[in-house]
Amino acid sequence: MSIGLQAILDVVNSYAAASGYFDRVAGHEPKNAPGNGISSATWVDRIGPLPAGSGLAATAALVVLNQRVYTNMLADPPDAIDPNLTAAVDSLMASYSGDFDLGGNVRNVDLLGAYSPGLSAQAGYLEQDGKLYRVMTITLPLVIDAVWGQAP
Repeated sequence: MSIGLQAILDVVNSYAAASGYFDRVAGHEPKNAPGNGISSATWVDRIGPLPAGSGLAATAALVVLNQRVYTNMLADPPDAIDPNLTAAVDSLMASYSGDFDLGGNVRNVDLLGAYSPGLSAQAGYLEQDGKLYRVMTITLPLVIDAVWGQAP
Protein backbone atom coordinates (compact mmCIF):
# COMPACT_ATOMS: atom_id res chain seq x y z
CA MET A 1 0.00 0.00 0.00
CA SER A 2 1.25 3.45 -0.88
CA ILE A 3 0.16 6.73 -2.39
CA GLY A 4 1.76 5.96 -5.75
CA LEU A 5 2.58 9.61 -6.38
CA GLN A 6 4.70 9.15 -9.50
CA ALA A 7 1.89 7.40 -11.38
CA ILE A 8 -0.52 10.16 -10.34
CA LEU A 9 1.88 12.90 -11.46
CA ASP A 10 2.41 11.09 -14.75
CA VAL A 11 -1.34 11.13 -15.48
CA VAL A 12 -1.79 14.76 -14.42
CA ASN A 13 1.19 15.89 -16.50
CA SER A 14 0.08 13.83 -19.49
CA TYR A 15 -3.21 15.76 -19.55
CA ALA A 16 -1.29 19.03 -19.59
CA ALA A 17 1.05 17.80 -22.34
CA ALA A 18 -1.79 16.44 -24.48
CA SER A 19 -3.88 19.61 -24.19
CA GLY A 20 -1.75 21.58 -26.62
CA TYR A 21 -1.81 24.66 -24.37
CA PHE A 22 1.58 24.28 -22.70
CA ASP A 23 5.11 24.95 -23.90
CA ARG A 24 6.53 23.28 -20.78
CA VAL A 25 5.13 20.72 -18.33
CA ALA A 26 6.96 19.96 -15.07
CA GLY A 27 6.22 17.55 -12.23
CA HIS A 28 7.78 19.88 -9.66
CA GLU A 29 7.63 23.50 -8.53
CA PRO A 30 10.17 25.34 -10.72
CA LYS A 31 13.31 26.74 -9.14
CA ASN A 32 13.77 29.15 -12.04
CA ALA A 33 11.49 31.38 -14.10
CA PRO A 34 9.56 29.16 -16.52
CA GLY A 35 10.20 31.27 -19.64
CA ASN A 36 7.83 32.50 -22.33
CA GLY A 37 4.61 30.84 -23.42
CA ILE A 38 2.35 28.95 -21.03
CA SER A 39 3.88 26.52 -18.54
CA SER A 40 2.42 23.98 -16.14
CA ALA A 41 4.01 22.73 -12.93
CA THR A 42 2.54 20.20 -10.48
CA TRP A 43 3.59 19.37 -6.93
CA VAL A 44 2.20 18.03 -3.66
CA ASP A 45 0.55 20.59 -1.39
CA ARG A 46 -0.54 18.33 1.48
CA ILE A 47 -1.22 14.73 2.49
CA GLY A 48 -3.33 13.44 5.35
CA PRO A 49 -5.55 10.61 6.55
CA LEU A 50 -9.17 10.63 5.39
CA PRO A 51 -11.28 9.30 8.28
CA ALA A 52 -14.53 9.15 6.31
CA GLY A 53 -12.93 6.98 3.62
CA SER A 54 -11.02 4.68 5.96
CA GLY A 55 -11.90 1.31 7.44
CA LEU A 56 -10.60 -0.88 10.25
CA ALA A 57 -7.83 -2.44 8.16
CA ALA A 58 -6.48 0.52 6.18
CA THR A 59 -6.45 4.31 6.16
CA ALA A 60 -7.49 6.26 3.08
CA ALA A 61 -5.67 9.49 2.25
CA LEU A 62 -6.52 12.90 0.92
CA VAL A 63 -3.65 14.06 -1.27
CA VAL A 64 -3.88 17.61 -2.55
CA LEU A 65 -1.81 18.67 -5.54
CA ASN A 66 -1.10 22.17 -6.75
CA GLN A 67 -0.94 22.59 -10.49
CA ARG A 68 0.20 26.07 -11.41
CA VAL A 69 -0.26 27.49 -14.89
CA TYR A 70 2.14 30.35 -15.73
CA THR A 71 2.53 32.95 -18.45
CA ASN A 72 4.69 36.05 -18.65
CA MET A 73 2.75 39.11 -17.50
CA LEU A 74 4.33 41.10 -20.34
CA ALA A 75 2.99 38.75 -23.03
CA ASP A 76 1.26 40.36 -26.00
CA PRO A 77 -1.52 41.09 -26.46
CA PRO A 78 -2.30 41.83 -22.80
CA ASP A 79 -6.02 41.24 -23.34
CA ALA A 80 -5.27 37.60 -24.26
CA ILE A 81 -3.38 36.72 -21.05
CA ASP A 82 -6.35 35.80 -18.86
CA PRO A 83 -8.41 34.17 -21.65
CA ASN A 84 -5.40 31.99 -22.62
CA LEU A 85 -4.71 30.98 -19.01
CA THR A 86 -8.39 30.29 -18.40
CA ALA A 87 -8.63 28.13 -21.53
CA ALA A 88 -5.65 26.06 -20.35
CA VAL A 89 -7.09 25.68 -16.84
CA ASP A 90 -10.53 24.86 -18.25
CA SER A 91 -8.99 22.09 -20.35
CA LEU A 92 -7.29 20.57 -17.32
CA MET A 93 -10.41 20.76 -15.15
CA ALA A 94 -12.43 19.10 -17.90
CA SER A 95 -9.84 16.29 -17.97
CA TYR A 96 -10.11 15.77 -14.20
CA SER A 97 -13.90 15.73 -14.39
CA GLY A 98 -13.87 13.29 -17.30
CA ASP A 99 -11.32 10.92 -15.75
CA PHE A 100 -12.05 11.43 -12.08
CA ASP A 101 -10.10 8.31 -11.05
CA LEU A 102 -7.01 9.41 -13.01
CA GLY A 103 -6.67 6.16 -14.89
CA GLY A 104 -7.43 4.07 -11.81
CA ASN A 105 -4.64 5.63 -9.74
CA VAL A 106 -7.00 7.26 -7.22
CA ARG A 107 -10.49 6.51 -5.92
CA ASN A 108 -11.61 9.89 -7.19
CA VAL A 109 -10.83 13.53 -7.67
CA ASP A 110 -12.83 15.28 -4.95
CA LEU A 111 -14.50 17.42 -7.63
CA LEU A 112 -17.35 18.82 -5.60
CA GLY A 113 -15.74 18.91 -2.17
CA ALA A 114 -17.05 15.90 -0.30
CA TYR A 115 -13.80 15.75 1.74
CA SER A 116 -12.06 19.01 0.84
CA PRO A 117 -12.87 22.44 -0.56
CA GLY A 118 -13.07 20.68 -3.95
CA LEU A 119 -11.44 21.21 -7.32
CA SER A 120 -10.74 24.90 -7.86
CA ALA A 121 -8.36 27.42 -9.40
CA GLN A 122 -7.12 30.73 -8.00
CA ALA A 123 -5.61 33.47 -10.14
CA GLY A 124 -2.74 35.65 -9.00
CA TYR A 125 0.73 36.93 -9.77
CA LEU A 126 4.18 35.48 -9.08
CA GLU A 127 7.56 37.16 -9.29
CA GLN A 128 10.40 34.79 -10.05
CA ASP A 129 13.94 35.64 -11.15
CA GLY A 130 12.93 39.28 -11.54
CA LYS A 131 10.08 38.46 -13.93
CA LEU A 132 6.38 38.86 -13.23
CA TYR A 133 4.03 36.02 -14.17
CA ARG A 134 0.28 35.80 -14.32
CA VAL A 135 -0.65 32.47 -12.75
CA MET A 136 -3.64 30.31 -12.00
CA THR A 137 -3.10 27.62 -9.39
CA ILE A 138 -5.37 24.60 -9.53
CA THR A 139 -6.11 22.84 -6.24
CA LEU A 140 -6.50 19.17 -7.17
CA PRO A 141 -7.80 17.12 -4.19
CA LEU A 142 -7.44 13.35 -4.61
CA VAL A 143 -8.99 10.57 -2.53
CA ILE A 144 -6.85 7.42 -2.39
CA ASP A 145 -8.12 4.22 -0.77
CA ALA A 146 -6.14 1.94 1.54
CA VAL A 147 -2.87 3.88 1.62
CA TRP A 148 -1.65 2.91 5.09
CA GLY A 149 -2.31 -0.37 6.86
CA GLN A 150 -3.63 -0.31 10.42
CA ALA A 151 -2.38 -2.55 13.20
CA PRO A 152 -4.98 -4.30 15.40
